[in-house]
Amino acid sequence: MPLDTILWLAGDGATAAVAILLVRRGTFRTFPVFTSYLVWSLLSDLAEFAVAHFNPANYYNVYSIGLTVDSLFQFGVLVELLWAVLRPLRGSLPRWTLLAIAILIALVGAAVWPLAAGFGLNSLSLAGRLNVHVQETFSVLRILFFLLLAGCSQLLSIGWRDRELQIATGLGFYSLVSLAVWMQHRTGPQYHSLDQLVSASYICSLAYWAYSFAQQEAKRREFTPQMENFLLAVAGNARSTRMSIKKPPRDETPQKRK
Repeated sequence: MPLDTILWLAGDGATAAVAILLVRRGTFRTFPVFTSYLVWSLLSDLAEFAVAHFNPANYYNVYSIGLTVDSLFQFGVLVELLWAVLRPLRGSLPRWTLLAIAILIALVGAAVWPLAAGFGLNSLSLAGRLNVHVQETFSVLRILFFLLLAGCSQLLSIGWRDRELQIATGLGFYSLVSLAVWMQHRTGPQYHSLDQLVSASYICSLAYWAYSFAQQEAKRREFTPQMENFLLAVAGNARSTRMSIKKPPRDETPQKRK
């Protein structure tokens, strides 16, 4: 059996195992988007595998559609992870906090987008360049997200036994390998073995998740008073700014009818 097929089947098997663990442990209630993303990855892989073997002429179209949906899921996973980090404080946060998180991540992605565009893609079609550009942008986003959670873990009161950091670690490791391989493809010869290394790195992330989710989840720690006050102050200032923008000038305020 070819190595590509072995890696493909191993990845699907590991994805199914992680999704089952999330459901059995009840973790899917906290991370429904991440759980749905794993199920989608499994189904899309099976669909691409079938198309590649039985209708290879349409493989690229199916792959492009899958990449679009995959990117939307990845964006949702990042939003969900950051929202989960704020669990101890959610009750005190304004209702628009989740939307603010999504906008913040979108803005970071927009800042990364031009940086991810580089040389070495001239041989690809416009659609091919766009696909690589999207994948590299999300790889950088996932790496930055992991570095943020790991670097601020003490401030955010999370550790390596917390699901948020475990998920971010798996995503960060796989993204780092993917980005390194894509950079090598741009600057040197393209070795298919490196693409297989990317697949192997994702399987390693799945294995790490399977091991982590099989363990008892650590009880979520509360934020320190200093961090809690800081986050509430940021939310309060943002709300005050939003209200001041909506409030009409004093001379335009309707007068009470006599």
